[in-house]
Amino acid sequence: MTEKIHEDSMKDLLGDFDVKRINKGDILDGEVIDVNDKEVIVNINYAFDGVITKEELTATDENPVDVVIKGEKLKVYVISPNDGEGYVLLSRVRALAITEKEDLIKFFKNDTIIKVKVREEVKGGLVAYYGGTRIFIPASLASRERIELSTLIGKDLEVKLTEVDFKNRRVVASRRVIEDALYEVEKKKLWNNIKSGEKRNGIVKKIIKFGAIVDIGGITGLIHLNDLAWGRVNKVEDVVNIGDKVEVFVGEIDTQKERVSLILKDVNSDPWTVNASSLKVGDVLEGKVVKLLAFGAFVELFPGVEGLVHLSEISEEHIAKPSEVLTIDQNVKVKVLDINKQDKKISLTIKDAQEKSKEYLKYNDSDEGVSLGDLFKGMFE
Repeated sequence: MTEKIHEDSMKDLLGDFDVKRINKGDILDGEVIDVNDKEVIVNINYAFDGVITKEELTATDENPVDVVIKGEKLKVYVISPNDGEGYVLLSRVRALAITEKEDLIKFFKNDTIIKVKVREEVKGGLVAYYGGTRIFIPASLASRERIELSTLIGKDLEVKLTEVDFKNRRVVASRRVIEDALYEVEKKKLWNNIKSGEKRNGIVKKIIKFGAIVDIGGITGLIHLNDLAWGRVNKVEDVVNIGDKVEVFVGEIDTQKERVSLILKDVNSDPWTVNASSLKVGDVLEGKVVKLLAFGAFVELFPGVEGLVHLSEISEEHIAKPSEVLTIDQNVKVKVLDINKQDKKISLTIKDAQEKSKEYLKYNDSDEGVSLGDLFKGMFE
């Protein structure tokens, strides 16, 4: 009898307010008017306010005070139009379960960026939540850089959905696709702004047989072995190592193929300008043998300036190969035969640079132990 009277009074009250009735399963718009650590009170534009218990607020058992604030608008699901205490019993979790599915399907189709909350690290990746919906982020899709997954726990991440399959309860997202897209945009800007001849700071990322790969801020370029130093470089590690910070000059640029050559040696200290500019044909100077080939020997005159001594210019004697009379790092006296400064080539001779009497050599080389009397015998007869 008492229950009948209560229902009749509710009908009368609803009639006075001229509002439509609500039913179990309805999804309504609400606004938070009060929140504590146990429940949330919501205005649903109805004769009675609604209440959301802590259990019906989130799927992660968070303190309501940490989830919503006064004045926040949210979707709610009607569990019961009357909880027996003058409130409409509501659920945010159940509302989200319905609305979020629709939203996530739409986001997936439209390739929309969404924000999720990372909760924990699991085998193979991370578990995040979009509202009450569990989303898996594989480790390979968490970032384009190598990172510790644990550093992302508790953070809000912007992601894109890569798979939405509610039938098999599988929703997958990627942070990497967003970072890759941003990287490509930034890289395009860099390629448009890079100029040949300018100086850039970089970090050596990789050592290869014929040079070093250097990152100059989003773009990687190659320093060829010949461009590491003005002098001859036999091994890249003699000049740079992985992780070294370097200042380089930008060389040739191919934006089409996204290739750039870099120069570590100071282009303003070209030894051909500093040291070789005063060289003249006929000059005699000392150099060091740095390379032996079948057709001759390369002699370093200054760091970065070498000349070729052809096989025929090495010795007066007939030799089959340079190594018969020369060794690497040997100091030799050479004479300049020809200079091509445009192509940076110098022709040298060793045999014509020897300042000694051929007559003296003739006796000195073959007549060891011969006395002066023997040498001058017959000259005064």
